Amino acid sequence: MTGGHLQIVVCGAGPAADVAQLVMAAQDRSWTAAVTATPSGMAFIDPQPLESLTGHPVRSTYQSSPGTRRSLPATDALVIAPATYNSVNKIALGMADNYAMTSVAELIGRPVPTVIVPFVNAALAARAPFRHAVASVRDEGVRVLLGPEDQWEPHPPGSGNERQKAFPWTAAFETAAQLAHESRRATSGHA
Repeated sequence: MTGGHLQIVVCGAGPAADVAQLVMAAQDRSWTAAVTATPSGMAFIDPQPLESLTGHPVRSTYQSSPGTRRSLPATDALVIAPATYNSVNKIALGMADNYAMTSVAELIGRPVPTVIVPFVNAALAARAPFRHAVASVRDEGVRVLLGPEDQWEPHPPGSGNERQKAFPWTAAFETAAQLAHESRRATSGHA
């Protein structure tokens, strides 16, 4: 599928600094993109280049700039990447304690095809709350790129800096685009 709008939510983890790779992967397929960041995610990104690249302001609060839309644009797919341990757990519980998490909750509820790419170490991924959260969002139809079948595994504690270079930005977009294509086919009766 070419064309569409990708909403991206970045959380506070090292790979967030490279989110432009996801934006460019979308733009290479004639998609538009916009970036929203969690409060912690803002510390990992430089909003100005992302705004220049996307043509949209980077949102992190409910307050919008003068002249900008307060509501979410029509969205064909959502990618939450990198998704932290904390954010994955919040998403599963439906917690909407900041603008990014409220946006995620609303888009999943619409239902917009959604991909989550966790960036967690193996110790955090082994915790029962995280395992239950991943299972819970998968039960809601959210695609979580995690595990051997996705070639994306939790990294050993203390190795995040090395691991972030391999973050699967392109796979995240391709998965989201495929889900959006399948959703469009299903709603148009061509399933």
